[in-house]
Amino acid sequence: MTIEINNLHKQFGKNQVLKGVDLTIDQGQIYAILGPNGSGKTTLIKSILGMVIPDEGLISVLDTPIKKNWKYRKKIDYLPQIANFPPNIKVKELIHMIKDLRNSPSCEDELIALFGLEPFLNKKLSTLSGGTKQKVNIVLTFMFDTPLIILDEPTTGLDPKALISLKDLIRKEKAKGKTILITSHIMQIVEEMADEILYLLEGEIYFKGSIKELLKRTEQTNFEHAIAAITTTGSHA
Repeated sequence: MTIEINNLHKQFGKNQVLKGVDLTIDQGQIYAILGPNGSGKTTLIKSILGMVIPDEGLISVLDTPIKKNWKYRKKIDYLPQIANFPPNIKVKELIHMIKDLRNSPSCEDELIALFGLEPFLNKKLSTLSGGTKQKVNIVLTFMFDTPLIILDEPTTGLDPKALISLKDLIRKEKAKGKTILITSHIMQIVEEMADEILYLLEGEIYFKGSIKELLKRTEQTNFEHAIAAITTTGSHA
């Protein structure tokens, strides 16, 4: 088991963002975390990463309780939805800086070639397009060998060729037995990649299961329609 969450609560001011979430994430699967804006997806991910401290509840990652234990983060690679890179350093300098910080074996050359980043290595990050920055973001995320990968809207800004490369890369990492969490608003990507769907609504998990189970539960034949139906009905899984 990669992640276990028990009775997770988080409130910001008067806004109850997570309401007693219970969740188990098994090893070697791709999980899509879905839900409308404000459903608690980002807070859930940041709680797993230790970036948000829950008000109540327990989280274990790779069989280790994460409270007051930062070392587990070394076993996670995280692609944020918006990467705030230092604007005045070059792409190759950023990659070397992250390598120095992590001090772990890395495979950045293979990924740079995969996403065609060679012409941009000597360019400052402030000069890059959004799509190229996202490719840099992907290289930084996948260049280390960790058992858990969390991808927050990984397809943002990618051209069709880069999107195919990303999907191939995710499948390759899954084949190594890694666990991958993805948030995405692109339902086609979710339908193509995910083994399990986690659907959050108003801070609670309303559905956890395969796409086939979701279609059966909602009595829909189309995945996007099934997501719309579960949002409308709001019935727990």
